Amino acid sequence: MKYMMKWSIKPDCYKGAVERFLSTGAPLPEGLKQIGRWHGPGSTCGWLLVEGSVEAAYEHAAEWGDLLEMSVTPVVEDAEAGAIAAKLYG
Repeated sequence: MKYMMKWSIKPDCYKGAVERFLSTGAPLPEGLKQIGRWHGPGSTCGWLLVEGSVEAAYEHAAEWGDLLEMSVTPVVEDAEAGAIAAKLYG
């Protein structure tokens, strides 16, 4: 399953979040593959698209929970969404 993880740095945690990111590279736990990661220029938010288990996505969110607020949303690509729409409405 793919998950879009939207993160925002908690107030007063910017320096700590940047330091951790620069020192670790924000590695993903086993069972999670990064498809892409984007940072909002000049902001405190970003997005991470991953593929893997919900447990691994939860683990990654929990690893950063002291510094970031994160929402995790399951997502499907156009082909998958189109097939479902065709089945229901086609």
